[in-house]
Amino acid sequence: MNKPLVSNAFQAFMNEAPKHAKAWMEAVQKLDNASALDKKTEELAYIAVLAAAKLETGIPFHVKQAKAKGASREEIISAVLVGLPAVGNVVTAALPIALEAYDNE
Repeated sequence: MNKPLVSNAFQAFMNEAPKHAKAWMEAVQKLDNASALDKKTEELAYIAVLAAAKLETGIPFHVKQAKAKGASREEIISAVLVGLPAVGNVVTAALPIALEAYDNE
């Protein structure tokens, strides 16, 4: 059985508050367009932020995006762990989530 790529909370947001979700997604797209990073690097950076912020539900989606942009398994691991010096080993909780998403394609 395939797991959904977005969390139940985000799916509820999209379904139950479509105007808010549309405004949110428009802002996300504008920020994405403003980035000077290439798309793979941007996804890897976002994975690092999600891991550091303990927002693990977004990791599978962004790992799939990074993989589609050419990210290797080793780059995913490094992205998750890049926050170790700043936030400590809390980022390791995201590692199995990221690897499962990467490996189960």
